[in-house]
Amino acid sequence: MTKRSLGRAILGLVVALAFAVGGRANAASYDLSPLAQILPDDGAAAYCTQVGGVPLTRYPVYGSNSSEFLRMAGTEKFCQFTSSADGSRIHVLDETLYTTLPSLAALAYYAQVPVGSCQGNPASCYCTLLGGSDVFGGANDPAGGGWFNKRSVDQTLEACIFPDMSSIDSWGLTYHSAGIIRGIDLSTVLRFKNPNLAKKH
Repeated sequence: MTKRSLGRAILGLVVALAFAVGGRANAASYDLSPLAQILPDDGAAAYCTQVGGVPLTRYPVYGSNSSEFLRMAGTEKFCQFTSSADGSRIHVLDETLYTTLPSLAALAYYAQVPVGSCQGNPASCYCTLLGGSDVFGGANDPAGGGWFNKRSVDQTLEACIFPDMSSIDSWGLTYHSAGIIRGIDLSTVLRFKNPNLAKKH
């Protein structure tokens, strides 16, 4: 199986989580009427704080492997969770944390798909195999890049962003695939709950 076909298979598995175990879900399973479920307002940052996270605004940068990097357009709000036990961290996009609707990032986290055959940065590779990307400038570009905030210990974040624009950091997803919790178990704070667990009860 090629990497491309493996990536398609993994993405298919992640999306299928929403429809697996106990029958096929459909749009009627979710309340689509409140716009806030889809486009979170300032409540997302407040919710981040309420559940023990730290809201951080990050902006994209290119060339982060050098002392001078290029700030690019736009900003995104991430919620950073830090474990009091071991100091590990996980970052999730505010919108991904706050929405009650399914997202590819949340489904990828719940799926815990084993890491496949990867070369180079394993977290970045795993993100790609799941159907997301955290790459700035191409896979073989040594300049580097990511989502920057100087207040964070992880100043430049490798955020795995999916086609629906949901995001959890690449290392958090990779460790969780092996059952290792970094920062916090996101299943306890994501407002969209694991659909497989719900159908088992």
